[in-house]
Amino acid sequence: MSTLLEVSGVSVSFDGFKAINNLSFNVAERELRAIIGPNGAGKTTFMDIVTGKTKPDSGDVLWGDMSRSLLSMSEAQIARAGIGRKFQKPTVFEDQSVRENLLMALKNDRRPFRVLFHRPKASEFDRVTAIAGEIGLSAALERKAGELSHGQKQWLEIGMLLAQEPRLLLVDEPAAGMTPEEREHTTRLLVDAAKTRAVVVVEHDMEFVRRLDCRVTVLHEGAVLAEGSLTHVTSNQDVIDVYLGR
Repeated sequence: MSTLLEVSGVSVSFDGFKAINNLSFNVAERELRAIIGPNGAGKTTFMDIVTGKTKPDSGDVLWGDMSRSLLSMSEAQIARAGIGRKFQKPTVFEDQSVRENLLMALKNDRRPFRVLFHRPKASEFDRVTAIAGEIGLSAALERKAGELSHGQKQWLEIGMLLAQEPRLLLVDEPAAGMTPEEREHTTRLLVDAAKTRAVVVVEHDMEFVRRLDCRVTVLHEGAVLAEGSLTHVTSNQDVIDVYLGR
């Protein structure tokens, strides 16, 4: 599989603290990847750099078939280029229905005038129905998002990102606060999403990572400490010392 995202020699410091230290690794097209590591390892800063929220001091982040540098692009340009990010706390429009949330998220002309006067087409309703099926919310399309459980709100937000048709989905701690059933559904949702796009999951929960059954990157002090299957990285003595042994 060809490389979709290439992080190369990236470093960034905040007030003298090196949050990311010469970080290099790749994510392939249609790959599911988990990123783990202790607090302060640089997981969130990595996502901030990829999405344009933070500019690194050195290094490069290359994107797509043309190896375009993301560092010269704004957050909005990066989102339009096909990178979607889901934060730990779901952000949905609570007073709107699930259907309305998904319709608003569809990949359309986003200029304010167009959004204001946009009338959804039959094909857009069909797409929303399909996404609701993918995320397990078909029966909740007419419900207000504010009435959903924590897990359902997480799925809705993932659905809203899928509606934008990203080529890379960055997901921050999706299993936090979920019931066992919700976690199982979330696992299937992310595994299925990675069949058509790259999905990078930042997670603390080892059991959830085990269920994802994917390549794992361990970060420590802003650099890659180990990489491979979960079995491989959790048997690495360095990983045990700095992360699992705590």
